[in-house]
Amino acid sequence: MKNRILAVLSVAVLTVTTLVGCGSSASIDSAEVPATGPDESTTGKQTDGKNLPELTTEEMTITLWDIATEEPGRPTQEAAVARFMKDYPNIHVEQVHQQNDNYKQQLVVAMSSGQCPDMYVSWGGGPMAEYYKSGFADDITDLYNKYDHPDFIDAAIAQGSYKDKILGIPFGSLSGCDIFYNKTIFKDLGLEVPETIDELEDVCAKLKENGITPFALANSAKWTGSMYYMYLVARHSGNDEFDAAYTQEGSFGSEAFLFASDKIQDWVKKGYFPDGVNSLSPDDGQDKQLLYDGSCAMMLHGSWMAGSMSSDNAEWYQENIGVFRFPEDSEAKAKGVPQDVEIGTAIGNCFNFNSKGDQAKLEAMYVLATQYYNDDTYNQMQMDSFQTPSIKGFENQVTDPNMKIITDVFFQASNVQLWYDQYLPASVTEVHKNSMSALFGLEKNGAEIGADQDAAMKAAIEEQ
Repeated sequence: MKNRILAVLSVAVLTVTTLVGCGSSASIDSAEVPATGPDESTTGKQTDGKNLPELTTEEMTITLWDIATEEPGRPTQEAAVARFMKDYPNIHVEQVHQQNDNYKQQLVVAMSSGQCPDMYVSWGGGPMAEYYKSGFADDITDLYNKYDHPDFIDAAIAQGSYKDKILGIPFGSLSGCDIFYNKTIFKDLGLEVPETIDELEDVCAKLKENGITPFALANSAKWTGSMYYMYLVARHSGNDEFDAAYTQEGSFGSEAFLFASDKIQDWVKKGYFPDGVNSLSPDDGQDKQLLYDGSCAMMLHGSWMAGSMSSDNAEWYQENIGVFRFPEDSEAKAKGVPQDVEIGTAIGNCFNFNSKGDQAKLEAMYVLATQYYNDDTYNQMQMDSFQTPSIKGFENQVTDPNMKIITDVFFQASNVQLWYDQYLPASVTEVHKNSMSALFGLEKNGAEIGADQDAAMKAAIEEQ
């Protein structure tokens, strides 16, 4: 069973030759990172007085992989590890930061070679289920039901679960997906925030007339282009056509998918995206740089971009950046298609555990994830960087105007569709992402990429 499912996982990495831990990843010794937290005069552990397992006093090493390569995520997560190791000096955490673009491929390579880390980031969804079926994700349901943990929102726990088994501890934030825009450019050109796709296209035409590319998109990662595809599908059909394609009772070549593909390729031909869009890297910030220099006016992206842009230049961000939800499909709305499906995630990220049957290590990782990545210090650092923890009540504490809009949209949604590249099985994810590259590169049309995705989904279903 393990080998069969690993074969499915390995579809994503058949051509990967980079060794795990090389290239874009970075390793740190968290013992050298100063803990950022409460008054240093405070005595006792963060875990004192709580119903938690008593951790081992023996020497232990935990290998931890994350994707925190930039501010504000990197210092926030390093500080959580440092606080844990200060309280438990016998437990050393080897924290390795991986570039997001290559992370899942590196993780599958590690699993295939018997070097899977003890604790690692995932997004829930189909890939996490395959990690579990392959024997690399522990069932932590009993730990979760027995010991203390934050009061996570139900959707976050559901996203970190598979067949009623809790596999992941949330530690990120609610992540909506909306359109950031340059308010100054809009004001100078007399543009209004569009509420329909037709109005959005009118805005794009006016921007092009004035020498401004409408959308800042860096699609070398491929999932960034998928955001446009997902929203156009959702606005045209709600969740119905995607749900049907997922079970293969329908097809990725159905009307909504063809509508989305045709619309994207029309926008590409009209110059609504940057030249060489498939070669631009979001990990290098090449999309937001196009907003900064004024060559682009809008950027569809995850809510984490608010914190990223503010971290780059808080004054510029506050003066120039606004946000609006992805516009509605007026024709679909007239037919009764719901327009309040949003794209995003209830957890941002979660931690999965690969203890290999070592209960003491599993308990230590559970404590690290629930009590240090989710303690008051961590959550305040999240809020300070415009991220809303997946814990009940924090949605009422948002102060940044853009994040308030994003959070309100998130909580008013009838459904939040998890990113396709996280929801689909790993083998289908790679086909989907390659389809986005082909779509934006005008190499294949909607019917062709639909057939590719259908074939991959049928194969994944047969493997189950």
